[in-house]
Amino acid sequence: MSPAEAKGETPKPAGDISLALELFSIAGSLNSTPDLDFLLAKIGTAAERLLDSEASAIMLVTEDRKNLYFKVAGGAAGEKLKKMTLPIGQGIAGWVAKEGKPEIVPDATKDPRFAGQFDKKSGFITRSLVAVPMFFRGELVGVCEVLNKRTGTYSNEHIGLLSSLANLASVAITNTRVIQDQKNFFSHVLELLSGVIEVAKPRNFDHPNRTSRLGCALVRAMGGDDYLYRMMYYAGLLHDIGYVGFKNPRILALVGITNPVEEQHPLLSVKMLEGIKMLEGAMPIIRHHHENWDGTGYPGKLKGEDIPEGARILRIIEEIEEMRINGGVPPEKRIEFAVKEIQAGKGTRFDPTFADALSELLQTQDGIW
Repeated sequence: MSPAEAKGETPKPAGDISLALELFSIAGSLNSTPDLDFLLAKIGTAAERLLDSEASAIMLVTEDRKNLYFKVAGGAAGEKLKKMTLPIGQGIAGWVAKEGKPEIVPDATKDPRFAGQFDKKSGFITRSLVAVPMFFRGELVGVCEVLNKRTGTYSNEHIGLLSSLANLASVAITNTRVIQDQKNFFSHVLELLSGVIEVAKPRNFDHPNRTSRLGCALVRAMGGDDYLYRMMYYAGLLHDIGYVGFKNPRILALVGITNPVEEQHPLLSVKMLEGIKMLEGAMPIIRHHHENWDGTGYPGKLKGEDIPEGARILRIIEEIEEMRINGGVPPEKRIEFAVKEIQAGKGTRFDPTFADALSELLQTQDGIW
């Protein structure tokens, strides 16, 4: 007698417990694992195990919504299937996609919808299958199926099991697409803003990109973490956006500036970018990128290590970029003059450690700046 039975409780079937644990495990991975292929492969493996099947496949709808393609395919023939597509409405999976209904096929060879060309090309022999549509907020995402039950036959209970897993797959797929769309949008906005910044100040062409690239290279060379690397990238691109505000009376009025001066551009840059959560870590870098190591800079007259780490990096890069922008130094002499400028400011304008690291980087990595 089980402990549950001894207490007069109805014990939960082992299969239900196994499913619940599997679903909890996969659901916990949805937000912590950005790798969609890994998540879908995990769901496919779970489907094979819980439905006692030889193989599984997750097929997604193409952009034109006319076909299905194999995003993940388990079993020995999985890799071959990933190169193939199926028109919606054709084959059993295509029928499930078109009708939006689950389907059990106990004997594939006797079903007129069965697309036998997939078996011929992959070498896999389909005997039986169960397939369910995948929806997210009413929109068809794809089809999830398992094939060849090892013992017994597929039933409506198996449709329920597979549908639970398919729902998780739909969420994972949609989350990934949203994240990718957001990243794509954000990267394009950054490019547009960089272009606007370039024309906001004379001879500023390519300054945002050069600053960002060199700042990130120095962070890597110094062993900085991924978070500082990202914030350095954003700060390098956007630190001079305040100059755009200088040309917009409405923006100046919002921050109470009547006659803008050079020293106000870091604060105006921060004001224009505040509220963008993704840039929070870049704000201190942008705000203080004109502070000097000896406390004579602006806007806060911070000194030494009170200056944010990224701002100390950006301060040095800004100085040599000014030299490049203002001209007068032949391109073949630019590195030599930059190193002299960095060393001349070490301990006064610049953090000595970063000054030495950037000097070495410029002299040892061709094309870094």
